Amino acid sequence: MDPLELAAPGLLLRPWREEDAPAVLDALREPAIARWNPHAGPLDRETALNWVRRRADWSAGDHVSLAVVDPAALGTLLGSVSLHRIHDGDASIGYWTVAGARGRGVASGAVIRLTGWGFAELGLHRIELCHAVANPGSCRVAERAGYRAEGTLRESYRYGDGRRHDEHLHARLATDR
Repeated sequence: MDPLELAAPGLLLRPWREEDAPAVLDALREPAIARWNPHAGPLDRETALNWVRRRADWSAGDHVSLAVVDPAALGTLLGSVSLHRIHDGDASIGYWTVAGARGRGVASGAVIRLTGWGFAELGLHRIELCHAVANPGSCRVAERAGYRAEGTLRESYRYGDGRRHDEHLHARLATDR
């Protein structure tokens, strides 16, 4: 897949670059991101660099991961958005935003843009979005991005706090309006 950049109001979604590693390290150390994003091992510059490299490598065709940046602020990192588990017309979407970007519509804007691209360019039919029930901010993002609530998955995922959490399952279909 060729590298792409996707514009959304006030946002640019672009491929990850090695120079993003310091900002990613800061983000992964942030308590709210660490709680909802599991990570094994030490958080250091090499770990962040490997994180960026893995997300920049789309060669397997099973994910598309993009940095969410502010185009008006010299590309300041605002967050991450990814389609993952891409298979047979289905995918899952995940995201996080740095503290300074929360409450500004960054996550929902990035999710809306990547969702539309996934339906139009990848021919996806269904995209799922799961989040811990204890993370109401992610529920608001799902709703604002047009992802319908479908149910609760009991103790379905071990998050960064080491505990299994119930999750809300939301989804969008290419045919949803």
